[in-house]
Amino acid sequence: MCIVAILKHIASKNANYGSAIDYLKYQHDEFHLVPVLDENGNMMLREEFYLEGLNCDPETFDLECELLNQEYNKNNTYDEIKSHHYIISHDPKDNTDHNLTGEWAQAIGMEYAKANFPGHQALICTHTDGKNGTGNIHTHIIINSLRKFDVDPQPFTERPIDCKAGYKHHLTKDYLKHLQKSLMDICQREGLHQVDLLSPAPDRISPQEYYAKQRGQQNLDITNMELMIEGITPMHTTFETGKEKIRNAISDIAERATSFEEFQRLLKAEYGISVKDHRGRFSYLPADRQKYISARALGSNYDRDRLLRIFTENARTAEQNNPHWAADDPMAILFIKSDLRLVVDLQTCVKAQQSRAYAQKVKISNLQQMARTVAYVQEHGYDSYEKLSETADTIYTKMAKARGDAKLTESKLRKTNEQIHYLGQYLSTKSIYGEFLKAPNKKIFRQAHSDELAQYEEALQILKQHSPDGKFPTMKDLRAEKEQLTIQKDAQYDTYHYFKDYHKELKTVCANVDSIIGTEQEVQQHEQQRTRKYEQSL
Repeated sequence: MCIVAILKHIASKNANYGSAIDYLKYQHDEFHLVPVLDENGNMMLREEFYLEGLNCDPETFDLECELLNQEYNKNNTYDEIKSHHYIISHDPKDNTDHNLTGEWAQAIGMEYAKANFPGHQALICTHTDGKNGTGNIHTHIIINSLRKFDVDPQPFTERPIDCKAGYKHHLTKDYLKHLQKSLMDICQREGLHQVDLLSPAPDRISPQEYYAKQRGQQNLDITNMELMIEGITPMHTTFETGKEKIRNAISDIAERATSFEEFQRLLKAEYGISVKDHRGRFSYLPADRQKYISARALGSNYDRDRLLRIFTENARTAEQNNPHWAADDPMAILFIKSDLRLVVDLQTCVKAQQSRAYAQKVKISNLQQMARTVAYVQEHGYDSYEKLSETADTIYTKMAKARGDAKLTESKLRKTNEQIHYLGQYLSTKSIYGEFLKAPNKKIFRQAHSDELAQYEEALQILKQHSPDGKFPTMKDLRAEKEQLTIQKDAQYDTYHYFKDYHKELKTVCANVDSIIGTEQEVQQHEQQRTRKYEQSL
C-alpha cells in the first residue's frame, strides 16, 4: 500500500506565527514536535528545504501576519483560528519512478497555493526528508487565516466576502473537494502517483475510476450533442462507472431491505448483483464480472456493519408503520386504539346503588358504550362471538411471543454488556499480568498488585465462559452487537406493547358483548313473564 499524493489540513489557534517559520526551517523531533538542538543548545537547519512566501516575505511572515491582524482587529482571541496548515504529501515511489525533486515539488506547491489561496499571506515550504523516516517529499502551505488582498471571485468561493480583504478563510465541504480535485489534476498532469481525495471513506474512488468517469462523461456529452443535433433526446446525461453503478444499486436496495436475506434477494432480482457475507465482510459480483468486488473497494458506505444497521432500522420502521402484521396474516387489520370502555354492572356498583343520579349517569354511559361496541364489531367484521373470541386469543398468543422474544434479546444484551465490562477489565489489567509473568519474585509482585491480578483472573475466567474456543471478541464487535441488540429489543418491546393494548381492547369488546347479550336475555325473560301474566288474566 503506497502513501500516494495526499492533502492534509490542520486548523491552528496558535497565535505564535514565528513557530511556523521555525518548524519549516529547523529540524524537529516529529514525535514530540520540539526543535532538535546541537551541543550548544541551538536549533539546527534542515539539511534540505525550499521556502518561499506568497504575498509576504517568508522571513518576516510572523510580523506581517500580526500587523494585518491588528489592522482589521482580527485573530485576537484564543478561540479564533489563526492559521491553516495544508500538507501535500507525495508517494516515496515518485522519487524513483518519476524523478521527483524538492524543486519540482516546491514549484507544484507554489502553483497550488497561488491558485487556491489567493489574497492570503502564505508560507510554502518543501521538505525532502519525509516524516518518521518515510523519505517522501512533502510540501507545507501555511496561510494566515485573514485575507490580505481583495481577489476576483473564484469558482470555489461561496460568499461575496470570501473574496474580500479583512475576511477569514472559510473552508467548506465543497471547497475541500475543490482543493482535493485540484491536487489530483496537478498530479495527473505531472504524471505523479495519486489516490482518491474526493471521498475516501464513504465512497472510495480510485484515481483510475475518477479519470475514467471524466473521460466517460466527456464522451457521453459529445454523443448526446450529436443526438440533439439530429433532434433526438438523449436517454442518459450522466456517465456512471461500473463501481458507481454497483454503489447506486446497493444504496437503492439498502433503503428498502429489512434483512440481509431480503437485501441479497432484491439486489440479485433487480440489478443482477450477487452478494455474499464471508468472514464478516460483504462482497459483490455483478453479472458482467467474474471476480467479486469487496465492500472495502467501494467505500465504507457499503460495508457489512453499516448495512446491517440500516436493515435493522428499516425493519423497526416497517413495524411502526405497518403495525406488526405480516402481509399473509389472515387478521391483517389496522389496530388504532379507541376510547372504548367497559360497560358498568349496575348490580355490583355500590356507588350506583347509593346514588340514583349516578346510576342514571352510568345507564346513559352504558348505552353509549354498547352502541360503540356494536359499531366496533360491525366495523371490524366480527360476524360471530366465536370469531371475536378467537381473535382475542390469537392476539394474546402474539403478545406472549413478542414478550418472550424481547426477554430473550434482553438476556443476550445483558451477556453482551457483561462481556464488554470484563473485556475492558481484562485489557486494563493485561499488562500487569504480563509483568507478573516476568517478575523474578512472583510472590512479592502478587502481594504488591493483588487487586489488579485478581481483576485480571476474574475477567479471564468470565470471558472464557463466554468464549469456550478461547477467541475473545474485540471491543468494536461487542459494541456493534450491543447497538444491534438494543435496537432489536426496543422494536420487540414496541411490538409487545402494541399487542398488549390490542388484546386489552378486544377483551373490553368481549366483556361488553357479554353484557349486551345478558341484557337482551333479561329483556326477553321480562317480556315472556308479561306475556304469561297476560294470558293467565284472560
